[in-house]
Amino acid sequence: MGELGRSGIEEVLALTDRFVEVNERSIPKVPALRGKTVVSLFYEDSTRTRLSFETAARRLSADVMSFSVSSSSVNKGESLRDTVETIEAMGVDAIVVRHKSSGVPWQLSGWVQPRTSVVNAGDGWHEHPTQALLDCYTIREKRGGGDGSGLAGLRIAIVGDIRHSRVARSDVSAFTALGAEVTLVAPPTLLPPSLDGWPVQVSHDLDALLPGLDVVYLLRLQQERMIEALLPSLREYTATYGLTARRAELLRPDALIMHPGPVNRGVEVAADVADLPSSVITRQVQNGVAVRMAVLYLLLGSGVDRAAL
Repeated sequence: MGELGRSGIEEVLALTDRFVEVNERSIPKVPALRGKTVVSLFYEDSTRTRLSFETAARRLSADVMSFSVSSSSVNKGESLRDTVETIEAMGVDAIVVRHKSSGVPWQLSGWVQPRTSVVNAGDGWHEHPTQALLDCYTIREKRGGGDGSGLAGLRIAIVGDIRHSRVARSDVSAFTALGAEVTLVAPPTLLPPSLDGWPVQVSHDLDALLPGLDVVYLLRLQQERMIEALLPSLREYTATYGLTARRAELLRPDALIMHPGPVNRGVEVAADVADLPSSVITRQVQNGVAVRMAVLYLLLGSGVDRAAL
């Protein structure tokens, strides 16, 4: 996200407006990327991000190739580089990659030819740029803003498993670039070992923050990435950091409730709270398609030869 900066983020958000309109048509499709081929290369399980990218590509009239690790030559020992070079030899124009190791998208961009774009769909604990872009767009859409971003001066709390979250890292970068004030809320064991360079405040008291927030952004507890016992129990975590019905009542009526999904109802957020009018979790998913259409168009349809976003 740091490479985009404020101007790059705003360019994507402005273009997303046009694709939101496309998605609201009776036939949500345009020929912008006809003749282009996009491959989704996912080495981690995904529902929202994978389907969102594939839907975005198809609505731009691109051809889509879907790579399944479980039925590929990876299980025969094929290396990542060999896999990528094999895919590129088929004449693809963009590779959308998700991998458990940080830095893989940047490594891929050094292996492929300049004509092939690489899009980061999540790498390890590092980044998830398009999630941050769709989060910015959703906040801007709901809160407006005279400066065009809708985030300047907003108070946003990111709550939960910051330590293992690539979404948190990308969101902090994007939110603060657009002028928001960000506070991380988590038990000490779920914060990164160092927050040097993070333009944020830190709190362990969610109740005290809630009345002053414009956005409360809840993160999933990523137990599959926890290699040590970082919490006494899920019940204790929910009692202190979960957005229960009682805590939701502390929020202002116009405050937004957000979550990148998948939601663990009853853990990070109560089931009835996730369905409140102030919850925009489903809208985030909807906006994700338009944002990813904008990203693919900027890379493949607007004269940009190469990028690793």
